[in-house]
Amino acid sequence: MRIVIDTNLLVSGVISSGVPRQLLESTKTGEFEICTSETLLTELQTVLSRGKFATRLSLARISPTAIVDDLRTISIVVAPKSVVPVVLTDPDDDHVLAAALAAEADFIATGDQRDLLSLGSYQGIPIINARTALEQIQSRNKFKP
Repeated sequence: MRIVIDTNLLVSGVISSGVPRQLLESTKTGEFEICTSETLLTELQTVLSRGKFATRLSLARISPTAIVDDLRTISIVVAPKSVVPVVLTDPDDDHVLAAALAAEADFIATGDQRDLLSLGSYQGIPIINARTALEQIQSRNKFKP
């Protein structure tokens, strides 16, 4: 199973506990393949470098660069052929959609209710929240031999 996790869920998973953290933790067990792109990795590093996150990460003795490097090693990094304008209110979200398409993802996990979740799907790829993503992963793993 291939999944693109939006930057907002990755940040939540890194800085706090809860469902986004559980979703990130499940990548370590090989329950699914996380897919991303260089653009999304750059966005993640930029967001994590903001003062409010950088201070928290510094106290935990981890850097935004280390987080992105770790994510890069466990991810399939795709190179979308094009980025089609779909989300007019937030063009950065078009990169999430492009990465999912290039990765042939099974779904996109996001916390972005306004722009991404409201789409419901993109070219047949469901767009779901973190809890639903975790439930999908867990239910598929129940049926593995």
